[in-house]
Amino acid sequence: MTDPIEEGTAEHRGDTHVRHYLLHLPRPVEEVWPALATSVGLRRWLAAAEPFEPRLGGAVGLRLPEGTARGRITAWDVERVAEYTVEGRGRIRFHLEPDRPRGTTVRFTHESGEDRDPGWRDRFERLFAYVESGTP
Repeated sequence: MTDPIEEGTAEHRGDTHVRHYLLHLPRPVEEVWPALATSVGLRRWLAAAEPFEPRLGGAVGLRLPEGTARGRITAWDVERVAEYTVEGRGRIRFHLEPDRPRGTTVRFTHESGEDRDPGWRDRFERLFAYVESGTP
């Protein structure tokens, strides 16, 4: 069986480090979207998101151990694209695609000024557990 978390390329664009992952979740888009694009969902696997204004240009704050990182929602297409640009953390983008018969492929991109991986695989494992649990 293929690894449901595929680490793709890591590249440099000037001073920006870009990481790509391909996630294969066994749930339909309408069940995956809330985990990636609501404050309740993000809290379950990434970080508490307060404030969280679900719209293009809306405010977002990710409460991390070292403090709250503030930013904006820089792309928003319901059940398709959620992108957050957060001060000190860069840009994180989730692009959802239906994957037959009932799954979802998520194309994930993280652009940051830091070369280190902030632990995405561990976070994605928590995302999978959360989505598979069906817990709202």
